[in-house]
Amino acid sequence: MLRSVEMKDYMSTDPVKVKPEDDIFEAIHQLLVYRVSGACVVNDGGYLVGILSELDCLRAILGATYNKSPVGKVSEYMTREVISVKLSDNIVDVATDMMLHKHRRRPVIQDDGMLIGQVTCRQLLRGVKDFATDTE
Repeated sequence: MLRSVEMKDYMSTDPVKVKPEDDIFEAIHQLLVYRVSGACVVNDGGYLVGILSELDCLRAILGATYNKSPVGKVSEYMTREVISVKLSDNIVDVATDMMLHKHRRRPVIQDDGMLIGQVTCRQLLRGVKDFATDTE
């Protein structure tokens, strides 16, 4: 029997989240504690407003060091224009688009923009492998 290729079967339902008003060092702490390369940025209502990557954090720290200024808040460094996916999206299509854009993760949202999960390259790799090796 052919296995599912829907997002809902491979995504993480509890991604690391930070808020735009969080200090960048709080966000860095979360990335290090959970050993992830990025976090979803959500507002108080749980709606996706951006993504914060390790590279964003490095940019914040190096810029502050160079300029001898405070590091600042997540909102100053996060990526605001985020490509997200929906629960019903096909993982092969999402994987192809992530390769095209060189993205390592995509937030999964409801139609109204509420964050409900995240999918990473590793999760997609497992899903595509399952699909490709299913011979029944």
